[in-house]
Parts: sequence; structure tokens; C-alpha cells
Amino acid sequence: MRRPNRELPDYLKRGLDVVFVGFNPGERSAHIGHYYAGRGNQFWNFLYESGLVPERLRPEQDRRVLEFGLGLTDLVKRWSRSANELRAEDFNNGAPRLERRLRRSRPRVVAFNGKGAYEKFSGGARRLGWQRLPVAGARVFVLPSTSGRNGSLTRRAKLAYFRRLASWLKKEASV
Repeated sequence: MRRPNRELPDYLKRGLDVVFVGFNPGERSAHIGHYYAGRGNQFWNFLYESGLVPERLRPEQDRRVLEFGLGLTDLVKRWSRSANELRAEDFNNGAPRLERRLRRSRPRVVAFNGKGAYEKFSGGARRLGWQRLPVAGARVFVLPSTSGRNGSLTRRAKLAYFRRLASWLKKEASV
């Protein structure tokens, strides 16, 4: 595999229901140019199984999330083999850039894919689920990382967080 060098595009527009924020592109995602492409990453399965999208998408179809009122971006745009390779400078630059992108797109919910990503963004220890403070005027929900490397929770437990988010969106849509 040749050395990846791609920065993934943001899939954002005004008025999205949820913008999913990843830590940064992994090696495989950067290589093929699509979000959550790592072998073992469950993001696309959880999106479908939770009901957030009505059909199963593949990483190569990542742009289609916009059709379903969803968006994709990253805290740090630079790829790495693991988040441990990122420097403090990456987060110090990434957090304000992310906040500007979110202010422009004005989603209802910002969902961080991984507690570590939100902790780096917010500067402190956090828990999974709904957060007290908004980001760029949006509610914040922290999902467990969908990376295959994250073994802290079972697949079922991770999927339950996606279902909580989907349930809230469905309830809000009926109000």
C-alpha cells in the first residue's frame, strides 16, 4: 500500500440533524479517501442498525450521508496510523477549526465518535452520551469509538449509544 496523504473532505451543509466528528482519518481511510474505512470499524453498520440511515452504506458512499441529514468531519484533518501519533499542536489547531466549521453548518447535534476525540476537543475528562454544554449552539452526544481497536465496550453496548441518538432524533422530529 502506498503512503496515504489524503485529507478527507468535510461533508457539511447548513441545517443537518447530526454531524459526526471523528478523531482523525486512519491510514486506510486516508488511502482510499473515505471516512471510517478501517477494517473492523463498525461506524457504517451502526449507522444503519440504529436506524439513523435507511440503507446500509459503505465507506465509498460516505458523501451520501448528506441525503439523510447527517454530516462528517474530523477534529484533526491529518491522517495517522493511530491517534497516539497526533501531537498537541494538532489538537490545538484542530479544535478552533472544527468549531468554525460547526458554527457555519449549524447542526442540531454534534456527535463525537469516541470519548477521546471529545476530551481532546473540550480539554477535560468526559463521559459517553449527552453532554451538558453545547458546541457551536448544538447539543453534544459522545459515542464510543467505532474503531476496531476500541475494545472497551461490546459491539452491543456501542450500538446502544447509536440507538439512543437515533431515538432522540426520531422523538424530536415528531414534536
